[in-house]
Amino acid sequence: MSYCLNPHCSQPENTDDVKFCQICDTKLLLKERYRAIKPIGQGGFGRTFLAVDEDKPSKPPCVIKQFLPQGTNTVQKAVDLFNQEAIQLDELGQHSQIPALLAYCNQDDRQYLVQEFIDGLNLYQELEQNGAFNETQIRQLLNDLLLVLQFCHSKQVIHRDIKPENIIRRNSDRKLVIVDFGAAKSATGTALNRTGTIIGSAEYVAPEQMRGKALFASDIYSLGVTCINLLTERSPFDSYDTHNAAWIWGQYLKTPVSKELSQVIDKMIESIPSHRYQTVEEVLQDLNFQQSSVPPKQITSPTSQPPSVVKISSEMEKELQEMKTQFTGGKPQPQNVNSQPQSPSNNPIDKELEEMKSKFLGNG
Repeated sequence: MSYCLNPHCSQPENTDDVKFCQICDTKLLLKERYRAIKPIGQGGFGRTFLAVDEDKPSKPPCVIKQFLPQGTNTVQKAVDLFNQEAIQLDELGQHSQIPALLAYCNQDDRQYLVQEFIDGLNLYQELEQNGAFNETQIRQLLNDLLLVLQFCHSKQVIHRDIKPENIIRRNSDRKLVIVDFGAAKSATGTALNRTGTIIGSAEYVAPEQMRGKALFASDIYSLGVTCINLLTERSPFDSYDTHNAAWIWGQYLKTPVSKELSQVIDKMIESIPSHRYQTVEEVLQDLNFQQSSVPPKQITSPTSQPPSVVKISSEMEKELQEMKTQFTGGKPQPQNVNSQPQSPSNNPIDKELEEMKSKFLGNG
């Protein structure tokens, strides 16, 4: 099927063998190459379509984003954000866990960008399907996504909208992919010092970002709150005590987590930015140091004798040897600890002493 990109078309569904909409005559192929199949999302700035690349023999799937802002007051800001997303994806798409930008164009007086399609469920859908995450899953998620954020931050980009819906687990390799860079912000020196537009989803946004002052640590905050949502299956708003200005997410855990992981998450979600982790590297260091610092359990070999028994046996040998010397009138013979065990003696004194030794040690 082909889906007409004209937002005013009354019957947008078309067969896939035509190049123009049979109702409104709008061109169906974007850039003579990308054919929309069905709408898969709509937001304040536009619509998203599942599409195919007709230029390749395999016709691989892709995503078309159509710029279609709602209202007139924010049009210019929406234009800037849409252009910004294209620029960010062009650079960040080098990373295997960020969708690649395939095209950016204007057609019929509307703006479009085309990006790689990520086949899989987002974490919101995964939570609905499978239930709450456990500690192992959260640790894996953090180790995976923190490296993606590290790459973004190294390119001076703050995502500003980290949440379960914007994290997709790719079916092909089970890797987590961060999507929707429409809210991303360049973190140049001048940009960081300038108050910007409040962007992001309220439940996951850091306090300073709500005031238009997003920092690298703002993404760390949002990722920490994402972990809380996945561990509790509750809205982050419901895991925060507004009367005492404190997080109470630990009361709503579906499965217990270690004190170490709890401390890491708590520091990620500190409301005061200076009390929070400042860099991804700091989070990774604490997260993995705590796991590797647990000393291995000492396992005692079952064949070894307890030290006390060895000591008693040694002293008994000495006393028995002295008794034998007194009976035989000879001198005590020095014992070579490295000598091979001798064959049993036929001497009756030796036998009697050996019986005394066995009784004392409880072997008789």
